[in-house]
Amino acid sequence: MPARSPLRRPSCAVLLALLLAVAACGAASPDPGLPAPGPVPVLRPQVLAQVPHDRTAFTQGLELRDGTLYEGTGRVGSSQLRALDPATGAVRAASPLPPAYFGEGITVSGTRIWQLTWRDGVAIEWDRATLRPLREVPVDGEGWGLCDDGTRLVRSDGTDRLTFHDPADMAPAGSVAVTLDGAPVTRLNELECVGDRVWANVWQTDDIVRIDPATGVVDAVVDASGLLPPDRRAGADVLNGIAHVGGDEFLLTGKLWPTTFRVRLPAPPA
Repeated sequence: MPARSPLRRPSCAVLLALLLAVAACGAASPDPGLPAPGPVPVLRPQVLAQVPHDRTAFTQGLELRDGTLYEGTGRVGSSQLRALDPATGAVRAASPLPPAYFGEGITVSGTRIWQLTWRDGVAIEWDRATLRPLREVPVDGEGWGLCDDGTRLVRSDGTDRLTFHDPADMAPAGSVAVTLDGAPVTRLNELECVGDRVWANVWQTDDIVRIDPATGVVDAVVDASGLLPPDRRAGADVLNGIAHVGGDEFLLTGKLWPTTFRVRLPAPPA
């Protein structure tokens, strides 16, 4: 019987190659249905027209419906619900809130309009045709922005959360945290529901974010800086007011702004 050859120990390089091969075989292959991560698209509004806006209006909510532009205004003692001519900005009708209330976001819901109050703990239901108050219902937390997505109301409260409500009585129906690239987005203010997305002004910025309410993920950002030029900003406050006109067109304004801008927001990449 011939003598056995002595066993040789594999080199470190061979061991490393074997370990890498095993790891590669055991690793899960990427899910082809998941998109590759990438930056959130930033949109710039294209101005199509300008309409005068009441410089005394501390705009908190804005919504266009059936040829009427509804606006909710704030500040204690001067809060209102208004119906405007969208072509001229003229006030067709206006109703004051109780003097102690600070009015906030509004939304049309069928034949009614809901209006939030900031820290007064109530929402006001108005008759849309007459702008007469019908009732007040309690709301927990602060009221900032409000919109109707067709089945529920969506409310912001200055935090990173959107809270859903029953449009019949404002009963809460869940919430979602809003994030951009995994980080919370706070100070969500005036809201506009368009299709399956929620557009939100971010208070004290010139940004508007587009949110998927199913996940809370921001999938587009509107950079509206420079929309109101510096020579017209005297006495004006922050951007706050977004109303969908149709398609990719919107109305944008702000608190105490002299102008409402009709703009086009290009569709973000799919």
